[in-house]
Amino acid sequence: MVSKGDDVATISDVDVEHTERLPDAAEANAQEHELTFWQGIKLYPKAVFWSLAMSTVIIMEGFDNKLLPTLYALPVFREQFGHMNSHKKYEISAPWQSGLGNGASIGQLAGLLIGGHLIERYGFRKMMLAGQTAIVGCIFIQFFAKSLPVLLVAQIVFGIPLGIFQASAVVYALELGPLCLRAYLTNYIHLCWALGQLLAVGSVRGLLKRGDEWSYRIPFAMQWMWPTLLIPLTYFAPESPWWHARRGQPAQAKANLKRLVSPKNTEFDFDKHVALMVLTTRHELEIESGTSYRTCFQGTNLRRTIIVMMIYCVQTLNGNPLRGFSTYFFQKAGLQTTQSFNMSIIQFAVAILGGITSWPLLPLAGRRTLYMTGLFLLLTIMASIGALGIPQAHNPKSDLSWGIGSLLVISSFIYYASVGPLTNTICVEIPSAMLRSKSIALARGAYIITTIIAGVLTPYQLNEDAWNWGAKTAFFWLGGCIISFTFSYFCLPETKDRTTAETDYLFEKKVSARNFAKTPVNFEAAITGVEGKDVQV
Repeated sequence: MVSKGDDVATISDVDVEHTERLPDAAEANAQEHELTFWQGIKLYPKAVFWSLAMSTVIIMEGFDNKLLPTLYALPVFREQFGHMNSHKKYEISAPWQSGLGNGASIGQLAGLLIGGHLIERYGFRKMMLAGQTAIVGCIFIQFFAKSLPVLLVAQIVFGIPLGIFQASAVVYALELGPLCLRAYLTNYIHLCWALGQLLAVGSVRGLLKRGDEWSYRIPFAMQWMWPTLLIPLTYFAPESPWWHARRGQPAQAKANLKRLVSPKNTEFDFDKHVALMVLTTRHELEIESGTSYRTCFQGTNLRRTIIVMMIYCVQTLNGNPLRGFSTYFFQKAGLQTTQSFNMSIIQFAVAILGGITSWPLLPLAGRRTLYMTGLFLLLTIMASIGALGIPQAHNPKSDLSWGIGSLLVISSFIYYASVGPLTNTICVEIPSAMLRSKSIALARGAYIITTIIAGVLTPYQLNEDAWNWGAKTAFFWLGGCIISFTFSYFCLPETKDRTTAETDYLFEKKVSARNFAKTPVNFEAAITGVEGKDVQV
């Protein structure tokens, strides 16, 4: 990390002429705005490939996060690890369900803090390689676990590399592509999450009839295929040019940028684009007191950090824990075991469709508009599920169970078409380039803390031996949706079509969230700090 007092060379120490040229940076900034989607695809085909390839680690994360809640609905898993409840059925107790889910979250929180710090020191490639290698050993613990305590240990240690992936994948995706592709590349990460969840549910559903321990051991073993594919891929991947710019290494930034741009385009001026990166990071370094976690809570960075932390927390508050426990929830809502697995498969297939649907919506609506529309629709659905849960509680086998299940499936479509994928896009666009990795680590950390709380509450809300709320649990998440919508209305700015330098300027000038989209930005003022046009606040 380039910072005051660091051992590495600061940007001002690097004697490279093109990094000193403001007109070059201004021209590169203008080109970013002029580039269309298809022009971006043609100009940056290798950036698209590497971004999509490296985002595949999130499929592994989605698979692991969904696998255990799905196994709670598997009879043979409950018989192996659970106990006989008062209804003469095998059940994993609510405390153990909470402990296992939160064990993974605690591991991820540790991985985020480690990753957020070490990524800026060692780079995205090395940290992802380290995480992928560590996961190979973690899977062994899961695979051979025969008791809940051993499974808990496996969840904790598995969570650490997953936390590193969370801190790196979305930032890497943003920093590889141009402005016109930024939203699509970061949105794809959430699609990977849905695909991982679909594979987890599908693998358990496909083994449902086995009725032996291999019904859950095979899905655990399937996770070994991810590091087998990803380790060689990651080894050959380029490093982020922005990372080299932050390290005061413009020559390496240029070399890695060349690995992302089509060789057919002979007119592309690499020096100008590197100048934009270097001057942007230099400006941030001049106005910020450092690049530590503490800096994220100082000056204008405080507002940016609060926004990204809250937006990530919305992923929990909008009812995602209910969707995460969908297979188990469907059973508690009155569906049979096979029906509950089938509904979960439909749910995540629909989620993938929602993720794909979000792509054509991106150029039509701003981040803020699409995000808030999704939240309002989720709010309506949670209210509807809770309302249906009142009469359904007195008649569990009624057709209301199918209505509740269908609404939860629809909520998955809406979430993955709006709130879910836009979370990644918004949260990497809001922070400064110098603090991007640490801001994402803090935001994901806040998300994991809310997930831990939800991980304690949700099993109690659904478990027959605990509160047994059933579908009425949706009323709880209705409250979360209301909080999320209110915060977004007053605090979420529009970052569509804004480069990093322009976003920095708008936050420095304390432009209100609702005026971000319509406030003009003079590039020279954004980089030099010399006032240009007035801004609306």
